[in-house]
Amino acid sequence: MKLATLRFAARAALSVTAFVALGGCMSSSPIWDAHFGEAEKAVTQAQIIDPRAAEHTPSVDGIDGKAAASAMTQYDKSFAQPATNTNPFVIGVSTGGSSGGSSGQ
Repeated sequence: MKLATLRFAARAALSVTAFVALGGCMSSSPIWDAHFGEAEKAVTQAQIIDPRAAEHTPSVDGIDGKAAASAMTQYDKSFAQPATNTNPFVIGVSTGGSSGGSSGQ
């Protein structure tokens, strides 16, 4: 082999070894790790208007539990059998009931 090729291989091997050794000593992201999750917490708090709203809001009298359960049951049943719709493509079209067997057009 040529002397230049050997020197290049030796320098490359030394560089790779140095990079691997130095990579093990360095921490990945100390500043980012220290502040992990702060952005998410800030955005969550920004979306809450009054975090203690439940503590100072008076309760409102409403219907009793049986009436509320019955209302919800009836509401759910209203979606079980939806109303039948007529075919929207035949609105305004003659049914062919005119005398003479033609639509007259």
